[in-house]
Amino acid sequence: MSINSEKVASADTAAELEVRIRRKLTRQRFMHLIGADLTVITPGRVEAELVMGEQHQQQRGFAHGGLIATLADLVAGFAGVTLIPDHFGLVTSDLKISYLHPGVGQKLKAIGWVLKAGRRLQFCEAEVWCDDLLIAKASATMAVIEPQ
Repeated sequence: MSINSEKVASADTAAELEVRIRRKLTRQRFMHLIGADLTVITPGRVEAELVMGEQHQQQRGFAHGGLIATLADLVAGFAGVTLIPDHFGLVTSDLKISYLHPGVGQKLKAIGWVLKAGRRLQFCEAEVWCDDLLIAKASATMAVIEPQ
């Protein structure tokens, strides 16, 4: 069974895509634990926001690097999920992140998109912003998990 990303994306209306992805998010427990929420869901692109609290900071008061990487992974992965059939899965096989600035501010915003969606692998990118400053850039390879 192969994936045709254009067919999957066009098969869902915007409302159906939103419902499908939000249903999958109910099982995304770590995202809920950190307080992130997807704010934009479109085929091949998602955005998430998180209001920063003390629990998100490292010892110098900056957003923790693991939090930033988690947000990048989350949006890159769910951007990919928008392009696969509902009964398929997607997991991160590689994530590379570059930290550009310390995360000091009120809100983190992460934007993820798919560069190339293949049958077995998807190549994605993400940016993480703190208020109006780009603080990290990531690239990710996602592996498509076909149903057994």
